[in-house]
Amino acid sequence: MRWSSYRASESGLRVAVVTDDGRLFGSRTHTDLVTLLCDGVDLAAAAEAILADPLEVLRIDEATLTAPIPRPPSIRDFMAFEDHLKPILAARGASIDPAWYEIPAFYFTNPAAAKGPFEDVRAAPGAVELDFELEVAAVIGRPGSDLDVDAAQHLIAGYILMNDWSARDLQRRERGVGLGPAKGKDWATSFGPFFVTADEFPMVDGQARPDLPLRASVNGRPYSAGNLSELYWTFGEMIAYASRGTELRPGDIIGSGTVGTGCIADLSARHGLDSYPWLRPGDRVRLEADRLGAIDCALLPAPPVVQLRPTR
Repeated sequence: MRWSSYRASESGLRVAVVTDDGRLFGSRTHTDLVTLLCDGVDLAAAAEAILADPLEVLRIDEATLTAPIPRPPSIRDFMAFEDHLKPILAARGASIDPAWYEIPAFYFTNPAAAKGPFEDVRAAPGAVELDFELEVAAVIGRPGSDLDVDAAQHLIAGYILMNDWSARDLQRRERGVGLGPAKGKDWATSFGPFFVTADEFPMVDGQARPDLPLRASVNGRPYSAGNLSELYWTFGEMIAYASRGTELRPGDIIGSGTVGTGCIADLSARHGLDSYPWLRPGDRVRLEADRLGAIDCALLPAPPVVQLRPTR
């Protein structure tokens, strides 16, 4: 089943079931998916109830789609694709740190910067090396802590498409200090348009790696192509690691990290920046995946940099 969050002029923010013919059936009882998940509602039963007695029925073009989880409790973004890391590190004359094969590393990003699928994004202030990242995220459906891999996999309520916008020059400076990424990442993360329940994803060879083709283009030119099944770390492994010593909560987002070829840093390492230059304001980026839909938005000029201290 597919779900979405939307705003309409009469009803405000609502959660909806999305039918295959592109109609939104708005919920009478819930305004967001996090509340629905926190209430422990069976999603299949909830969808049947909404379809039988909706608050309203709208075409997608009659509503403004927000991120499926407009304000997630937390966002952890992992780095789980080996084919993404290898070309980037090889271009620097380096190889993957052995620790990467031992732990599925992640960072926290900014829930307040979550954007809808068609919401244009202002560039990071002061940045020039602007990039997209083609990812999929799992959404946690129930609380859990100190989980084993099987229990962690069963915590997934569904999946959403994710664009982890990145400012590579800011990211590089922050990492040189020994912390981050922070301002290189927290200016925007785009999600949506659809949250698709976990039961709709076939797994590859019985392993917890969903079979899902992923694509990205810039200004209509094809850039990226990969599959979620190419994960080195499964979502169950990522979630089990994230749950160590802490509690995961309904609505928490677990990003996969970038699929191979899924960003300009990766593509330029393979083919050069002349072939794949950094994004500029005015560029339109489209990410898409079967069933999960497409994120399609333009990059806008950045706000001016506010100086921390007077210049001399």
